Amino acid sequence: MFVDATHSLSHLRGDVRAIDVSIVMPCLDEAISLPHCIANARRALDLIETRHGLFGEIVIADNGSTDGSQQLATGLGARVVPVERRGYGAALIGGCEGAYGRYLLMGDADGSYDFTDGVAMIGELLDGADLCMGSRFRGGIAPGAMPWKNRYIGNPVLTGILNLFFRSGISDAHCGLRAITRDCFASLDLSGSGMEFASEMVIKASLRRFRLAEVPATLSVDLRDRAPHLRPWRDGWRHLRYLMMLSPTWVFGVPGVVALGVGLALFAMALMQALAPGSFPAVGNYWVVLAAALVSGGHLCGMLAFAGKLYGLRAGYRAARPWELRLGEKLSLEAMLLSGLAISGTGVAVLAAVFWKWTARDFGATYSILPAVLGTTLVTMGMQTVMGGFLMAILGGNESRFYRMQAVPPLPLR
Repeated sequence: MFVDATHSLSHLRGDVRAIDVSIVMPCLDEAISLPHCIANARRALDLIETRHGLFGEIVIADNGSTDGSQQLATGLGARVVPVERRGYGAALIGGCEGAYGRYLLMGDADGSYDFTDGVAMIGELLDGADLCMGSRFRGGIAPGAMPWKNRYIGNPVLTGILNLFFRSGISDAHCGLRAITRDCFASLDLSGSGMEFASEMVIKASLRRFRLAEVPATLSVDLRDRAPHLRPWRDGWRHLRYLMMLSPTWVFGVPGVVALGVGLALFAMALMQALAPGSFPAVGNYWVVLAAALVSGGHLCGMLAFAGKLYGLRAGYRAARPWELRLGEKLSLEAMLLSGLAISGTGVAVLAAVFWKWTARDFGATYSILPAVLGTTLVTMGMQTVMGGFLMAILGGNESRFYRMQAVPPLPLR
């Protein structure tokens, strides 16, 4: 009865190139739910063949099951791809790499997703989308299918942060039912081994300006007789840290701009008070020290933001904007070295003037530390610029110019 993975797969075994769609399920001891999931996936493939004229296969990405899931899946007509590296993301990556289809439809093997919802996803890919996500909030969540803290706190917060950072426009970034073209999957070079894989796919597709689509998907109570592999706090943190690591603009750039703005404002207030006493509210020495910390810290954050963007461009998961290419072509190690030395030189000159004034006072105490703090801050920023130049040259491939046109992946053509 359960001989073939799809209605037409028995006619295609001799030519894997004829397989258009691969339904990929990560599996770790899912013997209880696999019969339901494979039967449901077969219905989805029948609908895909009827509506779109595409043939498919069912791939079980086994992550080391010990309950006989492999033999059960094979007996039900699915193809088992063993994945040694452990983790939800690792299983999906291994399964997709071993799949034959040019369209990959992935979903959990616990019975919580209806693979027939994926028929519309394949239609979106055929219409030009590169990645199509399911939205459980648009399709419906059965009572008890999602813990309240995931439904009302974790998922909305993480999806909101993802959309803020990367402008993905997705309402449910962690839906386990999704479809992607093989070309898009290969170009994203996904690496997340755990549940953060879900965010990584959306983030990198957004950074590369691939076309994203979304369709409703339903979520049911899973069929397992054990606790799910998901660990809300651990996996929530793994999702959040991925959002932060892949967004140097928000992790470094935004805090850096704020710190620079506040620090420079404090310095300006102190300078106005020093040059024209009484013309501006007094800014004491403690505020001057704080201003120095904010300015030097903000400058460092800016360097790290640029380095993070450069790494993303060189690694291939970020597409370069025209202004980034123009800026990157002009900046070089030599330019940053000269800038850093000039800034530090200015700071040394300020400190030399402070020292001369100090000797003129017979080494007596000074009322204001503003000149000394300004000079020290300039020296610090100059050193950071020099060291940052070397860091970016290393990230840019050990070359003087940080990156060139041909080294940066272009925006996908539409």
